[in-house]
Amino acid sequence: QVQLVESGGGLVQAGGSLRLSCVASGRIFFRNAAMGWYRQAPGKQRELVASLTFGRSANYADSVRGRFTISRDNTQNTVYLQMKSLKPEDTAVYYCNAEVLGSDYWGQGTQVTVSS
Repeated sequence: QVQLVESGGGLVQAGGSLRLSCVASGRIFFRNAAMGWYRQAPGKQRELVASLTFGRSANYADSVRGRFTISRDNTQNTVYLQMKSLKPEDTAVYYCNAEVLGSDYWGQGTQVTVSS
C-alpha cells in the first residue's frame, strides 16, 4: 500500500500564491514513481494539473502552464506544487497522485479557494 498526505491548501486572494506538498509513504520506491497533481472543482470532472516522472520533463495543463511548477524531493518522498498568480477558476480540491507498478494511489485532497 501507498499512502499520500497533502497539505498547504487554503484561502488566498486572486494573484496570490500557495505551495502544496504531498508526502508519500509505504510500499513505494519514490524516485521511480510517476507523481502528479489533479484537481476537481464542484460539478466538474477531476483533471490533471501537472505531473512529473523520473527521467522526463514536467507536464502541465494548458490552464496552469507558466503559473504552476511541480517539483519533487526524492530524499523526502515529497512532491510539491508551487502555484502563483492564482485565479478564482483555480478553486478546487487538489489531489496528489502516485502511479506505482500500474496502480494509482490518491491522497485525501486539500482545498484551494481563490477569492476574487
